[in-house]
Amino acid sequence: METALIIGETGGIGAAIAETLRARGVAVTGLSRSRDRLDMTDEASIERALGGLQGPFDLIFVATGALVIDGAEPEKTLSALSSKALADQFALNAIGPVLALKHALPLLPRDRPAVFAALSARVGSIGDNRLGGWYSYRAAKAGLNALLHGAAIELARSHRHLACVCLHPGTVATDFTAKYAGRHPTVPPDKAAARLLAVIEGLTPADTGRFYDYAGKEIPW
Repeated sequence: METALIIGETGGIGAAIAETLRARGVAVTGLSRSRDRLDMTDEASIERALGGLQGPFDLIFVATGALVIDGAEPEKTLSALSSKALADQFALNAIGPVLALKHALPLLPRDRPAVFAALSARVGSIGDNRLGGWYSYRAAKAGLNALLHGAAIELARSHRHLACVCLHPGTVATDFTAKYAGRHPTVPPDKAAARLLAVIEGLTPADTGRFYDYAGKEIPW
């Protein structure tokens, strides 16, 4: 890998991925909301940010997302569900990443292997859901999985060397998870980055359209 684009570079996982890659000599380009005013809920903002870049990139990694938006905590019951929370979660966690893929297509090579990866979450697996709750976040991540799986099928025809995947990083010790980690074991961002990059480096075009955890194990949809 020689070049990478990290979307959400100033977040916990995004920053760790970027730092790890730079330490390996990879030329990393980063985009973030805080530094570049990238708004993942605004397609014009995404188009403007990506349209100003010159590729190609061997890796495009989307590390954006939020568990709590405008104070809406993960729901424990149906009575806590609201249409606004659902819409906000979909806008940021499902629609934003797939629009990033849409506008990143000119930045992906067609003549050599490349990876487009977006952070998903195991809670977005419908088949693995045995606890219920967290309706908005679960549904948004399930939506992201469906969108990228569909995109991977299309892109296998136009970008036959590409692996387009969803990745579950585990529970990473960041501000994102601090309040909700509970009894789940956490790992620091640098370890999470190393594990995710190990999965990414092992991907081939045959893996496109799949959903993997940090150990490279496939997660059911």
